[in-house]
Amino acid sequence: MAGTTPQHTDVEGVDGGVGLTALLVAAARAIETHRHDSLAQDAYAEHFVRAAPACADWPVRIEQVPDGDNNPLWGRFARYFGLRTRALDDFLLRSVGASARQVVLLGAGLDTRAFRLDLPSDCVVFEIDRAGVLAFKQRVLTNLSAAAKVKRVPVPVDLREGWVSALTTVGFDPAAPSVWLAEGLLFYLPGPAETYLIDTVDRLTTGGSALAFEAKLEKDLQAYRDSPIYTATREQIGIDLLHLFDKGPRPDSAGDLTAKGWSTSMHTPFDFTRRYQRGPLPEPNDALEGNRWVFAHKPSP
Repeated sequence: MAGTTPQHTDVEGVDGGVGLTALLVAAARAIETHRHDSLAQDAYAEHFVRAAPACADWPVRIEQVPDGDNNPLWGRFARYFGLRTRALDDFLLRSVGASARQVVLLGAGLDTRAFRLDLPSDCVVFEIDRAGVLAFKQRVLTNLSAAAKVKRVPVPVDLREGWVSALTTVGFDPAAPSVWLAEGLLFYLPGPAETYLIDTVDRLTTGGSALAFEAKLEKDLQAYRDSPIYTATREQIGIDLLHLFDKGPRPDSAGDLTAKGWSTSMHTPFDFTRRYQRGPLPEPNDALEGNRWVFAHKPSP
């Protein structure tokens, strides 16, 4: 996922700044994978964690966490990431089942959907992220002799730069339906960058396309600074998410898409906890309270 603040722009890989959050999500997916009631399977996730020195001592199974599911980071927060993975997996599979054969992962990070999901054989997955992140991912996957199930096209470019031409140059066709995922990305971007990204997705898509993204509704992110999730993430692995999130006002991207003719639905993560009977439920001083998952479809003409 793209870095946004000047102090992180020189971090090329996954060893610091926003790149490190990709490893946090990978560790969460690894823990989810090994659960007896797993919501999502990612056999590659723990290998990313083990390959990066920054997280050599992170757990990849809940049994490795002394307080288990009572741990706010590796219990509740990791389960949140597992739930998010499953919700977006299902959205993607529904979208390609309908008509889309192009998948675009914005800020792909250590996403392995091209390797682990049963996508139609004529699907193409475009993974946009910074070169250092994609190179780290490729090294790990190559060492595992991992083979993508469908055509996979890495697009090494920062989302704050000329990613549209980079995407179309490697074969993305705006005239064919596509499905886009922005998983754990937008709140790291300045508001105008988010607006540009959403506008660009609208411009690059035809009818029958779809987009899913995660947003935060909080007017004041610092209100949850002392929440168990943020505190545990700071204290246990040294990642201060509130430092990495953009501090400016957030646009109403769901409303913008609706105004452009898309059909959009907005959900809390807890809606999916109830749907799948697994995952976090609301609690006091909850940093997840303002998180929203938005699913948007562009109707065919």
